[in-house]
Amino acid sequence: MSLKKSILLIFIILLIDQVSKIYIKTHFVIGDDVEIFKWFRIYFIENDGMAWGTKISDFIPFISDRTAKLSLTIFRVVAIFGIGYWLYDVTRKQSSKILVVSVAFIFAGALGNIIDSVFYGAIFNDSYGQIASFLPEEGGYDTLFHGKVVDMLYFPIWKGYLPEWIPYYGGKYFTFFEPVFNIADVAISTGFGLLIVFNKKAFSKE
Repeated sequence: MSLKKSILLIFIILLIDQVSKIYIKTHFVIGDDVEIFKWFRIYFIENDGMAWGTKISDFIPFISDRTAKLSLTIFRVVAIFGIGYWLYDVTRKQSSKILVVSVAFIFAGALGNIIDSVFYGAIFNDSYGQIASFLPEEGGYDTLFHGKVVDMLYFPIWKGYLPEWIPYYGGKYFTFFEPVFNIADVAISTGFGLLIVFNKKAFSKE
């Protein structure tokens, strides 16, 4: 797979990701919930941390949330250059198509969430109790590098009380699948999933 085709794939993923996020941000208020199917909902939340809303400050308590957020965003920006070089390298070496596609998915997903983290705080106002505006006159809800990632895909496939015989969680109310995520997260997970499932083919020396 050529670099040009990889870039086209990345562009398509980014376009879908950003269009969906901008639509949600400019049409929904935080916490708005629309049922599509019983097992799939559009549920608008914002995530200013890592996966599942985890923050660096959860692990390093002596730094502030803002410093932790800035550090995470800068780390993501640095990491995207590394992933970008990886993509360039695998296309230059004409590596297996599955490897190139996987890296392209990971790159697109990482870049999609970086756009939120870097720019959304400066170009949107907040979504608490109001629908956000793009480039509001009063300015954004925060500064560059302090934006929050927009999440909206929610799949509560099963909800109920777990059997009592299950250790620790028995008898507790449980939702599967509880995390809320976005298209960029799907792309990253797809990329890593392909690498795991097709590991031998992806890293074949042939």
